[in-house]
Amino acid sequence: MNISFWEVVSASVVLFAVLDIFGSMPIVIGIRDRGEKVDAWKSTLVAFVLLFGFMYLGEALLKLFSIDINSFAVAGAIVLLILGMEMVFGLQIFKQDAPTNSASIVPLAFPLLAGPGSFTTIISLRAEYSDINIIIALIINMFIVYIALHSTERISKFLGVAGVYVTKKFAGIILLAISVRLFITNISPLLSNISQ
Repeated sequence: MNISFWEVVSASVVLFAVLDIFGSMPIVIGIRDRGEKVDAWKSTLVAFVLLFGFMYLGEALLKLFSIDINSFAVAGAIVLLILGMEMVFGLQIFKQDAPTNSASIVPLAFPLLAGPGSFTTIISLRAEYSDINIIIALIINMFIVYIALHSTERISKFLGVAGVYVTKKFAGIILLAISVRLFITNISPLLSNISQ
C-alpha cells in the first residue's frame, strides 16, 4: 500500500468539486418539501457502493453493453440538464413514478452523487493516483456528504424560504452549466469517431 498524503488531498478536492453536495442542497430540500423522506445514511452508502464499484467494474460493464465512457457521460449530461431545467424554470419533467420513499436512491444517490461526472472522474483519477489514495479520498467525501445530508433541515431553517428559493435557482444554473460542459467535452470525441 502506497498511501500518499498529497494524493489523498488532491483526489479529495477533485471529488468534492464533482460531487458538489452543497450545490445539491436545494434539490435535497425540494425532495423533503415534497414530503419524501431522505435517508442520509442510505444515500451515502448507495453512492459509495456505486462509485467504488464503478472504479473497478465501470469500464468493463460499459464494454459489455458496447457503450463507451463518452456515450455514458453524454446520456448523464442530458439527465443533469433536465434536473437543472426543473430547478431554474420550476417545471416537473421527471414523472414521480418511483416507489415511495425511494428519493434517497433516485435521484439523490444516483445520478446526483454517483452520476456520469463522478463516474468519469473516478476512472480518470485511477490513471493518476494509486487506488488506496482514491478510496481514502472517496471515504472522506462520503463522510462530508453524510454530514451535509443529515443537516438539511438545519440548513433549510438557516436559509429560510427566500434563501432556499434563491439558492435553488442558482444551483440549477450551476447544474445546467455542468451538464453543458459534460455534454460538450464528451460529444466531441463521439462526433470525431463518427466522422472517421
